[in-house]
Amino acid sequence: MGFLSKYELLSIGFKEIGDNVLISDKASIYSPELMSIGSNVRIDDFCILSGNIVLHNYIHISAFSVIYGKLGVEMESFTGLSPRTTIFSASDDFSGKSMISPMVPESLSDVQGGKVHLKMYSQTGAGSIIMPNLTIEEGTVIGAMSFLRESTTPWSVYSGCPAKFIKARNKDIIEISKPLQRF
Repeated sequence: MGFLSKYELLSIGFKEIGDNVLISDKASIYSPELMSIGSNVRIDDFCILSGNIVLHNYIHISAFSVIYGKLGVEMESFTGLSPRTTIFSASDDFSGKSMISPMVPESLSDVQGGKVHLKMYSQTGAGSIIMPNLTIEEGTVIGAMSFLRESTTPWSVYSGCPAKFIKARNKDIIEISKPLQRF
């Protein structure tokens, strides 16, 4: 796997970019002028990032993950996406009352949604789908192959299709991360 050089990263035209950012040369970035990327961020092969995206610090976006940030996606520090996670901040109206495609005039479509916010210490499991207009609260983990369509409660484990609360999650990670929070 090859990562873009610092020069290549700067030439992409991100709104902001921090230090120690590793982006695969096989990742696809659309509308980088809308994206802010903090420090210690890694984006692996075959990821797609598009739209209004804010990535804080110490974030890992695993291979084949997709972030559609039309209406905003924010990932706070110490969050991550396991392989093949997809985040949607917007969705077409599939009722048949409007057209479905980014290629038709906006007046003929009905895109709805809202910001997706992953708070500190949250993580998605492999193959998860995150729908628009929700918050994954601090410390929450979404199990593999889950479909999340509603906001979560803090320090919880959710899993299933649709995802439901499974159990509370331990908070030891807060203490473990303290040495990293100095940077």
